[in-house]
Amino acid sequence: MLFDSSLRSDLARSFGATLVVILTIVLTMFLIRTLGQAAIGRVSPQDVVLLLGYTALGHLPTMLALSLFISVVATLGRMYRDSEMTIWFASGVGLSRFVRPVLRTSWPVLLVIGALALFVWPWVNQRAQELKDRFERRSDISRVAPGQFQTSSDGQRVFFIDRDSADGRTGRNVFILGTTAEAESVTSAKTGRIEVEGEDRFLVLDRGQRNEERSASGEKTLSSFENYRVLVGDRVLARVDELPPRATPSVELLRTPTPRNLGEFTWRMGLLLGATNMLLLAIPLSAANPRRASNWNLLFALLTFVVYYNVINLSQAWVASGRMEMGAALASFHGGAFALALALLWWREQGNRRFGLRRAAA
Repeated sequence: MLFDSSLRSDLARSFGATLVVILTIVLTMFLIRTLGQAAIGRVSPQDVVLLLGYTALGHLPTMLALSLFISVVATLGRMYRDSEMTIWFASGVGLSRFVRPVLRTSWPVLLVIGALALFVWPWVNQRAQELKDRFERRSDISRVAPGQFQTSSDGQRVFFIDRDSADGRTGRNVFILGTTAEAESVTSAKTGRIEVEGEDRFLVLDRGQRNEERSASGEKTLSSFENYRVLVGDRVLARVDELPPRATPSVELLRTPTPRNLGEFTWRMGLLLGATNMLLLAIPLSAANPRRASNWNLLFALLTFVVYYNVINLSQAWVASGRMEMGAALASFHGGAFALALALLWWREQGNRRFGLRRAAA
């Protein structure tokens, strides 16, 4: 049918263009944030591109849902402004008739959103957590780039190395600023190396001096040493059973129905249900007056999208805190949004019918 084919082609073109724009904006924002984390030593500079890919893949469901929503509102809004909707309404095509071609165009994307939210999202978070933990496991001396100040993994020491060896375990002209609740110390040495004893790692400094000042009394101590050992704190990679809920597979969340796990599963299901409901809401929200060249309907629709996805986060928090059951949260929030979408659709269609009857009587 001409109606279905023309509407679906317009929706597909609008969706593709919108997705490209949103991906460009979001990837630029994520790149800036990831580079900032690498600059302050939270992630490895070599893993920036990989972390960027993981982050973008994890947030792809939201970007796809937003692209679908904008494409429906923009396409139908253009049809209102060009008086195409008036022609379809005069031909006996009601607003509810637009639901079928919209869903036929969007169902593959909805399947992708569901797969990404339920299966890809935990895998992406697990891989990203492993990269960060692996970087944190590196010794303090190996995390320091020559000629740059770097904070240790526990945040209590600041390192500076003039030059280091190829293996990353030995450094020369080492400077360490240590700060604790009791004292502040400045340690310098000609060389430094990492020694492993059991499960502990020690930074061994040779031929240097240490200047320490007590915080309470202000007493200062200056000492020289030939050999000085500092315990380097390490973090072990998290085991599978110790993963946070966002990095836990969806099946494991249901097998271990703790409030936090159920809250995470509620959020994942909310992405799929929210994307579907937003498609239905986009149809009545796209209504515009052809005599007014404004985009207030698009701005209002975007505000509705933001509010809805904040409600999804709110449902996750309520289930995780035990204030609501998972089934009640899904039924109340998303069932209510579905009912609201049907009510708006019915109200818009009744308004169009009354307008058509008045035009026919005139």
